[in-house]
Amino acid sequence: MVDNINNGILRCLQENARQSNTAIGKIVGISSPAVAERIRKMEDVGIIKSYRAVIAPELIGYQLKAIITIRAFMGKLKPFLENVKKWNEVVNCYRITGNENIVMEVVLRDQKHLEEFIDVIITYGESKTQIVLSQVVAHQPTVKSINYIK
Repeated sequence: MVDNINNGILRCLQENARQSNTAIGKIVGISSPAVAERIRKMEDVGIIKSYRAVIAPELIGYQLKAIITIRAFMGKLKPFLENVKKWNEVVNCYRITGNENIVMEVVLRDQKHLEEFIDVIITYGESKTQIVLSQVVAHQPTVKSINYIK
């Protein structure tokens, strides 16, 4: 399903999902209708999951970013996993191996908001919070980098 042309289309979409099928077609060497058909097929099988706007949280009032790990209390992991999807502060949440069960990336308005958020999550387990000072790398894995993962 993912040949060199589809890889090229995926790279184009990752760089700018708003570019036209004509522009993508010029890059990968096929017609605009052929690009549209390939994109539709990749959407249908789930290779392309969604299109979205990536926003700058700090410009809409979320000045604080934190990484929070949780070591869930006995019987609290499943309720946590059900509720975490409802919390707007959570940008990413992963279930992980090791001493902690969960790692989350959260955005918050300020320290008071962080304190209120921690008050909610500590009912599920022991938490550790690290405040993010700056972002060093910010990108999704690209098709090119995925090809190197064995």
